[in-house]
Amino acid sequence: MIETRGVTSVTGDCEFCVMEAQGASRYYRRVKRSTTYLLLSIALLLAACKNSQPAQIGTEAPTFTINDGHKTVNLKELRGKPVVLNFWATWCAPCIQEVPSIVAMQKQLGDKVTVLAVSIDVDDDAYTKFTSTRMPGILTVRDGDQKSSSLYGTYGWPETYIIDRNGIIRRKFIGAVDWANPEVVDYLKSL
Repeated sequence: MIETRGVTSVTGDCEFCVMEAQGASRYYRRVKRSTTYLLLSIALLLAACKNSQPAQIGTEAPTFTINDGHKTVNLKELRGKPVVLNFWATWCAPCIQEVPSIVAMQKQLGDKVTVLAVSIDVDDDAYTKFTSTRMPGILTVRDGDQKSSSLYGTYGWPETYIIDRNGIIRRKFIGAVDWANPEVVDYLKSL
């Protein structure tokens, strides 16, 4: 028997221990190699996507007409000035977070830009209560069937598209944005 730092080992088990250690070593080399390949693949994918832009940028915005029982909105009728097309919901925390800045931006830019906030809420009461108290001055409409958002491939909220006066999509924002940020306001003014 060999004793090292209070651990006792029987020398007869050493051959088994060596074989087990060699097997473990081969396993960890395979895991390391697989992990390296995976990380390299991810790096190449990210490098390929680095300078890409969403597929719809630079194309004509898909048009739609929504009648939610309270009003009818036709996106094509809003041409002639930039449109901030915002897909959102009353139950979406990031959507609620950005609402005050959307209202502030619309108030600051006035009739130079139209904000069209399309709610994907199914619950008309929740939508009506929310918009009447928190979204003054914003053109809102409810599309509970999500037909308009599906035209844009939007399935996460909030998502916002900046459409120029000619109906061309110029930018896409995913997630909450500070719409009152001077850089954003200046960009919208430049359209």
